[in-house]
Amino acid sequence: MIYFDNAATTMLKPPSVAQAVAAAINEFGGAGRGVHEASLASGMAIYNARAAIAHLLGAPDPKHVCFALNVTEALNCAIAGLLHAGDHAITTAASHNSVLRPLYRKVDEEGVQLDVLPVAPDASIDYAAFEALFRPNTKAVVATHASNLTGDVYDIARMAAIAHDHGALFVLDAAQTAGSVPTNMVELGVDVLCFTGHKSLFGPQGTGGLCLGEGVDLPAFKEGGSGTHSYDRRHPDFYPEHLEAGTLNGHGIAGLAAGVAFIEGVGVEAIHRHTLALSDRFETGVRDLPGVRIYGGHADVDRTGIVALNIGDVDSGAVSDLLNAEYGICTRAGAHCAPLMHKALGTEGPGAVRFSFGYLNTEEEVDEGIRAIAEIVAEVA
Repeated sequence: MIYFDNAATTMLKPPSVAQAVAAAINEFGGAGRGVHEASLASGMAIYNARAAIAHLLGAPDPKHVCFALNVTEALNCAIAGLLHAGDHAITTAASHNSVLRPLYRKVDEEGVQLDVLPVAPDASIDYAAFEALFRPNTKAVVATHASNLTGDVYDIARMAAIAHDHGALFVLDAAQTAGSVPTNMVELGVDVLCFTGHKSLFGPQGTGGLCLGEGVDLPAFKEGGSGTHSYDRRHPDFYPEHLEAGTLNGHGIAGLAAGVAFIEGVGVEAIHRHTLALSDRFETGVRDLPGVRIYGGHADVDRTGIVALNIGDVDSGAVSDLLNAEYGICTRAGAHCAPLMHKALGTEGPGAVRFSFGYLNTEEEVDEGIRAIAEIVAEVA
């Protein structure tokens, strides 16, 4: 099997990740639920994971790195806490449903006002048009760092600066970039950075969280056990417990920490160079084949390891199924939870076949992908 679906989940992980999870399952008790060795071991591992993520992503305070199930829960937490009736928010058509649906819910249920910045057919955005959307009551911008469909990386530093000039906060969906594209939330001017563990951080599914910038405070998203202040009527108001009700996924977080350690050892820049080399190699090999159309991937800022394509009028699902059945190549077809992006690119009907390359993929695998597309093109021509 050749795995080119890293934008959904990195199935190929460093061996240290599985080893860390296995060790944690056999050694961890509940973090913060006792003073015995098993509980302390879990608590220390989670603390170390916070510190490692803060260092990797440029978060100013490890205590404000709060764990969640994934980036979806983290984004829901941020959007639910920041936006209320009378507020105005801005997002872009490049956003994933993890951003769009929580925002739509705020619109439908609380009357929050929302503007969506269009994306051009080449997947670019107009930053002057972005600034024109701000209103006196604009509370927050919630935007993706990179499209999960085309891999285009957007100029977040520029967007965050514009938001701050208008008195708004900037919330970043870093699902596609944390661990694979150099990302420092302070340097970018991000107020809340939401990340997921199971993509380019090499962690297990069920891990993720949000990093809060200086001066940003959110209400508790859920309440329950905290292991401390058990006689208080409400959940603690200090971080990170304030956003972490219930027993954390210590086993998964141990694996996530191992993934982050691997990234730090290799270097984010080296990982980024490798994935870009793979995507460039693949695109070069297929872009001139008859009927092949590639979408986006050439933003003026940067790119992730994604190449999205279609072959003539063939449905993307049929191509992806053929790649799997005949060549053992895993890709993702369809809408990719990015409906507005597909509308912008004109792929709302057929969807697109997404090849997403990771650090543990090889040039030889990419060449097999090129060969497969060439043979499919020859069959359908």
